[in-house]
Amino acid sequence: MEPLPNSEIKRVLVINAHPDDSDFGASGTIAQWVKAGIEVAYVFCTNGDQGGEESGFTKEEMPAIRQREQRAAGAAIGVTDITFLNYVDGHLEPTLGLRKDIVRQIRISKPDRMVCQSPERNWDRIGASHPDHLAAGEAAIQAVYPDARNPFAFTDLLDNEGLQPHRVKEVWMMGFANPDHWVDITDTFDLKMKALNAHASQTAHNKELENMVREWGHRNAGMGGLPEGRIAEAFKIINTN
Repeated sequence: MEPLPNSEIKRVLVINAHPDDSDFGASGTIAQWVKAGIEVAYVFCTNGDQGGEESGFTKEEMPAIRQREQRAAGAAIGVTDITFLNYVDGHLEPTLGLRKDIVRQIRISKPDRMVCQSPERNWDRIGASHPDHLAAGEAAIQAVYPDARNPFAFTDLLDNEGLQPHRVKEVWMMGFANPDHWVDITDTFDLKMKALNAHASQTAHNKELENMVREWGHRNAGMGGLPEGRIAEAFKIINTN
């Protein structure tokens, strides 16, 4: 499915389980949207406090560190609207509570396009299928349809918070086993790496980070039929209008 042209997109909401998820999966694409004048907001379900075991920081220190790193990573590509839902890393489930929290963010941001993680396990890339990723993806899709658009869903959001129902036009899903859309990010790859390097507690130990991410991008570009040497990010496009 072909996505809507960017000229029809004013706002994008990116929902992820952990800080750095969107930077690994979509930051080259997001940087292009920001350059095109599209407003982008991030929502992170957890603070990623179970990540960074090689960083030298304690688990108790990690939430504040990872929030700070994510804000720096967002700034590197021009995203400053960042919300943390503060769920416990490693314990995320697609509960009604999480679903409601995401509906709230959708109704606040009123995005035309949403980016989220795949709720389906990718057996070829097990790292993309962290249980928190699957939970965040499932809750996000449920929030888009049917809840965010339905005035009878979570009525207190409308009655008590004044948040009107909102219909998301399309979803771009990261980490899907069989993507159907590829974005050439060769010209924004440097910004992607700036964002990833901002997550020092997660990435500083990996001296091959840039080569690894570049290789992933070349592989995506090949799958998408792009010329040799190009770098791409891959998505599954879902019409949710």
